[in-house]
Amino acid sequence: MPSFQKLFQSKLPEIPTSIFAIMSGLATKENALNLSQGFPDFKSDAKLIALVNKAMVEGYNQYAPMPGIYSLREAISEKFEKLYQANYNPDTEITITAGGTQAIFTAITATIKKEDEVIIFKPAYDCYEPTVELVGGKPIAVQLDPESFNINWQEVKGLINSKTRMVIINSPHNPSGKVLSKEDMQQLENILKNTNILLISDEVYEHIIFDGEKHQSACLYPALKERTFIIASFGKTFHNTGWKMGYCAAPANLTKEFRKVHQFNVFSVHHPTQVALATYLKNEENYLNLGNFYQQKRDYFLNLMRDSKFEFTPSTGTYFQLLNFSKITDENDFDFAKRLTIEKKIATIPISVFNEKKLDTKVLRVCFAKSEETLKKAAEILCKI
Repeated sequence: MPSFQKLFQSKLPEIPTSIFAIMSGLATKENALNLSQGFPDFKSDAKLIALVNKAMVEGYNQYAPMPGIYSLREAISEKFEKLYQANYNPDTEITITAGGTQAIFTAITATIKKEDEVIIFKPAYDCYEPTVELVGGKPIAVQLDPESFNINWQEVKGLINSKTRMVIINSPHNPSGKVLSKEDMQQLENILKNTNILLISDEVYEHIIFDGEKHQSACLYPALKERTFIIASFGKTFHNTGWKMGYCAAPANLTKEFRKVHQFNVFSVHHPTQVALATYLKNEENYLNLGNFYQQKRDYFLNLMRDSKFEFTPSTGTYFQLLNFSKITDENDFDFAKRLTIEKKIATIPISVFNEKKLDTKVLRVCFAKSEETLKKAAEILCKI
């Protein structure tokens, strides 16, 4: 009789351990500077931490309502109105989630059925494709231009068919730092108009945009807004990724389906943090100054890197920067990233793991959401390579 181990079949047999876990684990083992995983190494605002503590002391320590506390959903609704003149009903169209990844997982799980096709632009954040596969859907990859990271909209249009159920976009884009333009969003709107295709718009870096660029939220485009799950992250915005706090905004009919899964996935998320954020969001300067804050870090780091052998185009959004190492070595990016961690004591992320068929363009991703001290040390190491 076969053993249980031989009878058991994985639902995701081809999915390896996340590259973020691999590189961060190696960084810890090698005591290396960690520019791989996207998290700040500086403290979040002491005022926000004090608000969380205050909420705990005042007794907000039991389950929050399943969709999130109303005052926080109301504050988010007001933010949409101020920034984008877009209306989202706090009662029926906004849900507080355990970070952006949980919101993405829930939106896909709630709507994608077996054999449904989901268009994903690569390089892509690594949770999209496995989640589609987990629910029986079929990821359809569109490789972005390896240098410009532009989308070929004619290619996208040619992929639309009766099985297409969803498109997933991410702007500002991780890992490239690319920001979708108004023209990009209009092209997407024209393609999806008069279809039943859903859209996930991953906007977790919405406030981290540089050089005068404007965030083109999906809610600005009527034919997109009516079919879109907008995903956002407080962790990315307020320098506390370990809190795992985010939200999903979507029309009432989509939110109804979203919450059917959300209630059994996590039910509700950290109550005192919700109370704190409801107050913290009232001061819009807490998020409107974020672009300038990170642009200074980007510029500081790239100024230090100007004499290195790495080639780069300044990121236009997120807190990530791509570095091309083709003038340094012919190694594949994973091997080079691993060697840098072990030999040079600096951890980065190889981009090929996010590309279609692991296309290797000799590019690494680094995170500049770090203190000036960390960025200076990192640049000193990289400039010697």
